[in-house]
Amino acid sequence: MSKYHSVMLIDDNEIDNLINQKMVEAARLSDYIYTHTGAKSAIEFLKNIEQLEKDVVEKVLPDVIFLDIDMPLMDGFQFLEEFNKLKDATIKKCKIIMLTSSINPQDVSKSKKYEAVKKYLNKPLSQESLMDLSI
Repeated sequence: MSKYHSVMLIDDNEIDNLINQKMVEAARLSDYIYTHTGAKSAIEFLKNIEQLEKDVVEKVLPDVIFLDIDMPLMDGFQFLEEFNKLKDATIKKCKIIMLTSSINPQDVSKSKKYEAVKKYLNKPLSQESLMDLSI
C-alpha cells in the first residue's frame, strides 16, 4: 500500500524528473505521480484542480509536492509565493519538499518562511530519503 495517494514532481530537468519518478515508484510512496517541467504549469494545474467539485479536489490534489529550487522562468521560491495565494484547503493538503542539488544555507533559511515547506532534500531522491520521509 502506498503512503500517499498522489505526489507532484516539479523540476525543469526532465532527467531529474524521470529519476525522481522511478524512485517514488520503487519506494511505493504514491499511487499517482504528476510531473511538471515548470513551476508555472504546476501552479496552473493546481488552480484548475481547485475549480473542480470538493470531493474530486480532495482526491486529485497531491499530498506531497517535490519542488526544485533552481528553475528558469519561475523558481521554487516564486512557486511558493504563488502557492500561498491558493485556497486554504489546497495549502493545508499539499506538503512541500524542496529539492536542490546544492545545500545553500540561505535557501534553507528562506524556505523556513513558508509554512507549506516541510523538508529539504538533496537531488536526486534516494530510496533512503523517501523511506525516511515523515511529514
